Amino acid sequence: MNPLAEELNRQIESQSPDAYALLSARGRALYFPKGILSQTAEAREKAHRFNATIGEATEGDGPMALPSVLSHIQGIAPADALRYAPAAGKPELRRVWREKQLEENPAMRDCKFGNPIVTSAITHGLSLVGDLFLDPGDRILLPDKLWGNYRLIYEVRLGARIDTFNTYTESGFDVAALREALANGPEKTMLLLNFPNNPTGYMPTRDEVLGMRDAVLEAAEAGKRVLVVTDDAYFGLIYEDEAIKESPFGLLSGIHPRVLTVKLDGATKELFVWGLRCGFLTYGAPPAVDADVLLNALEKKIMGAIRGGVSNSPQLSQSLVLAALQSDQVGAEREEKFNILKSRAQKVREVVYREKYSPSWDVYPFNAGYFMCIRVKGVDAEDLRIHLLERYGVGLISIGKTDIRVAFSCLEEVDVEPLFEVVHETIRELQAREARS
Repeated sequence: MNPLAEELNRQIESQSPDAYALLSARGRALYFPKGILSQTAEAREKAHRFNATIGEATEGDGPMALPSVLSHIQGIAPADALRYAPAAGKPELRRVWREKQLEENPAMRDCKFGNPIVTSAITHGLSLVGDLFLDPGDRILLPDKLWGNYRLIYEVRLGARIDTFNTYTESGFDVAALREALANGPEKTMLLLNFPNNPTGYMPTRDEVLGMRDAVLEAAEAGKRVLVVTDDAYFGLIYEDEAIKESPFGLLSGIHPRVLTVKLDGATKELFVWGLRCGFLTYGAPPAVDADVLLNALEKKIMGAIRGGVSNSPQLSQSLVLAALQSDQVGAEREEKFNILKSRAQKVREVVYREKYSPSWDVYPFNAGYFMCIRVKGVDAEDLRIHLLERYGVGLISIGKTDIRVAFSCLEEVDVEPLFEVVHETIRELQAREARS
């Protein structure tokens, strides 16, 4: 093993033996090299005469650039658009995003957490977490209403094993099912919580999050080691007052030495910049001798994984996100778009629970995000999806045999009622066909 990896492992184990035990074999082997990047960083500080270190082409005081590229970039300096970014991301962006996290998540003010690390969106962050903590056969615990890409990321790429528990009771999140799944699981579990949930669009209440915290704490006190990952992709898009308005991350961090937390969030949905692929990974420290030493060592591990994968996240995307966050108008602009989405969600709520539709579907709880789900009755969800698409030109997502996901985020409000009406009529049509056969 590389000496740099060994040193990071010593630092992690000395501060938190349980965090060290959570690392995968790959995670223990990862390190951030003291090679070209570190030498280049030193040169930027001290090479006042000539600097011939990094693999970029320069002209004058800036990067070599093509006018046909620069002509399409307005308000961003060439160096902030075209040069390589640091492996962990632009320092100023990381600082500003941390301030945003603290402003919007009061519980994070009471826990020790690291500086956000820039990722190529949340999917990249999920993969990095797997690289550091999952060996083949390790268990990932998820609610059974889950984003299908988790299986590609963890089962197909890394050979880990996804277990699920029941997501909802009639009234909300099934805390008892989570508690039972943790208690009956192996010594090491990665618990992945995605709220607001994709596909169902549910954000739990504060009491439900406190119930999740108690379930994790009980498992840890019983000797389990738990890595809690919060996938906060749709953070902030919460439309009903009963839902908690902050990430569960802050309430789950620092609760026990055997619990390590990771927060994944990003500009993707929060700033409506899906194609910029700008996300963040933030560690929450368990009780440790020196949390700063632990967090710094874990950050170096992630930087090694980034360096060995994508090298760094795009500079231009980071600069655009930073410019938006520093704009005086960004708060009002976000609020305007939030209100549009909230109005669409409220229209869906008004329509989808109508008594006339009860023979066609039940509705999963939803109060946030981009999506909602219905459980269709008497028909196969995939048959319904295909029939809607081919006969009526309506595109929806089928999940399993019973569930249909509706992305109200991409529906104009006036289209909500006609959409559910055609779904209802098509279900009735297929139900009648099934009855005749």
